[in-house]
Amino acid sequence: MSSRRGFLKQVSLLSLGAMMLPETTFAAGKGKKAKKSAKGKMLGLQTYSLGPELQGDKVAQGLVRLREMGYGCIELAGYNNGKISGIPMAEYKKMADDAGIIIKSSHMNPNVLGRGEKYSRENMGKLRDFWKRATDDHAILGLPYMVQPGLPNISCLEDAQMAAEVFNIAGEETKKAGIRFGYHNHDREFGKVVAGGKGIDMNRNARDGRRIEEVFITETDPDKVLIELDVYWTVMGGQDPVEWINKYADRIQLLHIKDRLVLGQSGMMNFEQIFKNFYANGHETFFVEIEDTRSGKQFERVQTSAEYLLGSKFV
Repeated sequence: MSSRRGFLKQVSLLSLGAMMLPETTFAAGKGKKAKKSAKGKMLGLQTYSLGPELQGDKVAQGLVRLREMGYGCIELAGYNNGKISGIPMAEYKKMADDAGIIIKSSHMNPNVLGRGEKYSRENMGKLRDFWKRATDDHAILGLPYMVQPGLPNISCLEDAQMAAEVFNIAGEETKKAGIRFGYHNHDREFGKVVAGGKGIDMNRNARDGRRIEEVFITETDPDKVLIELDVYWTVMGGQDPVEWINKYADRIQLLHIKDRLVLGQSGMMNFEQIFKNFYANGHETFFVEIEDTRSGKQFERVQTSAEYLLGSKFV
């Protein structure tokens, strides 16, 4: 295993080095130059956004369409036992390479616990084994990030602290292959929990307890765990994304750029300040995500969102 891990780490670091090259060095399929986003920033997309429109025999052509829209990198969804949406990892990578798309991150939740089972010392070995296996599977992609997007079963402060401990373990495993582990929030992470409690208090004015997201940030090792802030779900949790981006400038290194549906249409998201402060902190990797994945209009909405970002001076 150690020699395999060493090889996988070398592959990952070589691919990461390639990602640092100017975006125009990457082909966009059939010799086309890769499109650049405004001010040279690369647009990213979480593939969950496309649902069934980017699965099975639709993947290869779908990735080409994304590149033509201006998306230069993707964050995967649908990992399961060495495959992405049923496609072997190496095969998926070749499709992405052929389209001129960089696979930069991947979402996955441990699927080794029973329904409703909490993270505990008793099942920590199962969780570590999951992240070992997932790391080995993903290292072949040469991606720099692996991210857990799902909140574990939490009802008290101790549960949140145990989750943070497990995240450190996940980060230890991914780091062996040169990959950074991250956690992605929804709205419930901004609720508060108390010691010995029996639930999450989602009242934005709750005085007692600690916010779960804050526990995850302050009780994880910065060398092992980073935060991918979903700005829309932060707002839905009653919080200002800009405040979190600035308060935890060194920890929030990835963003999910999301709106109620299509970017920029609701008027409720202050994307200009979000981008301005994120860039000021020295970070630039973000992924667009659309929550509605079953309307049959996924590609249309993903394209409209790309056009919004490409036409925005603040990106």
